[in-house]
Amino acid sequence: MKRKFVFTMATALLISPELTVAQGAQQQPPPAEQSAAKAANVDEVVCQKVEEAGSRISMQRVCMTRGQWADQQRTDRAEIERVQTQRGCTKNGC
Repeated sequence: MKRKFVFTMATALLISPELTVAQGAQQQPPPAEQSAAKAANVDEVVCQKVEEAGSRISMQRVCMTRGQWADQQRTDRAEIERVQTQRGCTKNGC
């Protein structure tokens, strides 16, 4: 189950920055205000709908704090990089 969640989150994180950039390009506050707002909102709970792995219809609502989402994003990115670097490896070849 955890592997499905990691894969689903990784997929969502790879897709969502493109949508965020396209939608929020005109509405972003200056960087100083942005960092202050992020620091103040680390404990704010944010809910997102996450697709179930293997289904295009089934969604699961996941709620975490902004800090937890950031940690999850870093963990997912590290896992993706680890898998990509070991892509061509065999048991004896790496």
